[in-house]
Amino acid sequence: MVPIFSEVMDFEKRKFISRSDKITATREAKRLILSLNEIYKQKKDPAIMDIMKRLTAIKRKYEKRLK
Repeated sequence: MVPIFSEVMDFEKRKFISRSDKITATREAKRLILSLNEIYKQKKDPAIMDIMKRLTAIKRKYEKRLK
């Protein structure tokens, strides 16, 4: 469980500049959100929900720029 949180922290710190970087970023964000969702289903921790909301916001930002 701990490695997923370190992956999230690394993901939030990175900057994605090129179009292909943004495409991979949206895919990675989706993967992280889904894995966090599985943990959230078991623990019901509001902090996990906050992390998922932040990742969703980042994902939407990059998806907007891709369109």
